[in-house]
Amino acid sequence: MSDDYPPSTPQKSWLEKISHLLTGEPQDLDDLLELLREAKARSLLDTDALSMIEGVLQVSQMRVRDIMIPRVQMIVLPKEATLEAILPLVIESGHSRYPVIDGDKSKVIGVLLTKDLLVKIFENKNLTVQEIMRSVSIVPESKRLNVLLKESRTNGNHMAVVVDEYGQAAGLVTIEDVLEQIVGDIEDEHDDHDDENFVFQRSENEFMLKALMPIDEFDAYFKTELATDEYDTIGGFLVHELERMPQKGESLTVDNLKFEVIKADSRRVHLIKLKRLS
Repeated sequence: MSDDYPPSTPQKSWLEKISHLLTGEPQDLDDLLELLREAKARSLLDTDALSMIEGVLQVSQMRVRDIMIPRVQMIVLPKEATLEAILPLVIESGHSRYPVIDGDKSKVIGVLLTKDLLVKIFENKNLTVQEIMRSVSIVPESKRLNVLLKESRTNGNHMAVVVDEYGQAAGLVTIEDVLEQIVGDIEDEHDDHDDENFVFQRSENEFMLKALMPIDEFDAYFKTELATDEYDTIGGFLVHELERMPQKGESLTVDNLKFEVIKADSRRVHLIKLKRLS
């Protein structure tokens, strides 16, 4: 895909251009982005730097609900389980932190750190998860990502449980999830590329999609027939249909499916919200 950036706003009138020249300062976020893209075009910024700056600006506008791992996809540990009993699950999943539940996934009461498990299991493998768990950070779905990032730097919590308006766990979010909105995907030795989660179901008719989801997998999952030779991913499908690089907040309705761009920069789409319409 080309690194040439389409303008993010309609062509300014001559009066707006004169006003900008007189003030010498961007008047809004779109104006600032346009200046940054002009700087990239003059080689004052490279492509990666521009992408990261755009990511930082978008993080200040996104909320926890936009990137959280939904409750149904959380890997959790019951509070009464022994350390010996949970060890196979911890080894298989390879995470560093696990929500601890009391009965079901809507009631998260703590978090277990893998490093605590490894220390304690050699002392007494019959200890329960509740006996070694730590307190859990709770955040509302509406919290802005930049605020979450600032708080995490202060309190040192790398994972937080996201609660809905009723106080029940709706999902979880990690600092890695926030940072990926700025720098792109962060891979580690536990990432499984053969079983990557491209779809996160938020409710019966609402989903969050990674834009790199292969279009044939999308068709198989949602029982659609969108695949052609013109594009390989669902992000590519949106670019093809709109005939340009879409911006954050733009939407497209196809049959009974409404696509909304949640995160995108000048080079590609990153995150899409999909809603099934009645």
